[in-house]
Amino acid sequence: MRDLEHATAILNDLIAFPTVSADSNLDVITYIAARLRDGGATVEVLYDPSGTKANLWATLGPDVPGGLVLSGHSDVVPVTDQDWSTDPFTMTQRDGALYGRGACDMKGFIACCLAKLPELARAAHSRPVHFAFTYDEEVGCLGGRALTAELKRRDTRPALCLIGEPTMMQVIEGNKGCCEYSVHFEGLEGHSSNPDKGVNAVEYAARYISRLLELRQALIARAPAQGRFDPPYTTLNIGALHGGVAHNVIANHARLDWEMRPINRADQDFVQSQITAYTATLQAQMKAVSATTGISTEVIGEVIGLEPMDQNAARDLIFQLTGHNAAGCVPFNTEAGLFQDMGLDVVICGPGDIAQAHKPDEFVTLDQMAQCLAMFDALAARGI
Repeated sequence: MRDLEHATAILNDLIAFPTVSADSNLDVITYIAARLRDGGATVEVLYDPSGTKANLWATLGPDVPGGLVLSGHSDVVPVTDQDWSTDPFTMTQRDGALYGRGACDMKGFIACCLAKLPELARAAHSRPVHFAFTYDEEVGCLGGRALTAELKRRDTRPALCLIGEPTMMQVIEGNKGCCEYSVHFEGLEGHSSNPDKGVNAVEYAARYISRLLELRQALIARAPAQGRFDPPYTTLNIGALHGGVAHNVIANHARLDWEMRPINRADQDFVQSQITAYTATLQAQMKAVSATTGISTEVIGEVIGLEPMDQNAARDLIFQLTGHNAAGCVPFNTEAGLFQDMGLDVVICGPGDIAQAHKPDEFVTLDQMAQCLAMFDALAARGI
């Protein structure tokens, strides 16, 4: 009970930092770093180019290869236009639950990590326990991409990684990727009475969308026979189309926002190759009218997914710690694939329900927090 009270107090502190992705996370990183140093960890704060955001990388135990990474993101989604019953950045406890922005996604997990530092230090007697707390996960895993790129440059690497996203403490061994794009169409304006004299950017965007919808059907057909995701295929979504100024003006600009959630790298490569070839065809037709026209693609984020593996030591470790014997897959994206791409065995397991994430009155239950703390107790008793 004392450990749960300790974790609850830390979560209260963490929620009070309004770490919306659009804003700095330095205050919460400073707070976390101080607690880790007090717990005996060596701590690095790795700033982004602006100096207003940072990742945190910390280690308990020996400076040797291998060991376990405990990973979470420090940022949260906005609360703008959400109907909260309480202040979202003041933790409220009622009916066995802790309410506040980030309570389950994913400051509850971070609070459990910090509350269990003495136990985790014991688990790190022969192999290290690392902590990876990142910025801007909610807007394209920007911090996770920067951190894993830095870790790839180092001589020593961890072996296992636990991502503490909210899974109701169920073991997850796969998640879809997330690729987001904004495509800009530059046309040639003119009077609508003579459309052949212009290049209508909205019309070309519509043709691009039609090709995406054809690819959506092709992706459904590519779904594996025993697919474990829901839905079991790579999805495409048309998010927004902006363009044009009036009924009687040929649109000279359009912007299309779309995303893809691939189940594997092969589907991601398939869509990218197909849409790249089609873009070249459209662009050639546009430039045949005017050399000033064209299409450019802005990559908002490309984050690979976590692919289930037959051999996964991280999954097997969490099985032993939690008593579970089956692992699932989820359609939402995490930073797990970034660590898998480094060569680590990766698993996802954390307190809270993803159904509560990003919503008003987000919460994590005390029972879920207690289960997470018990997992770390089991780790301390077993070692890595």
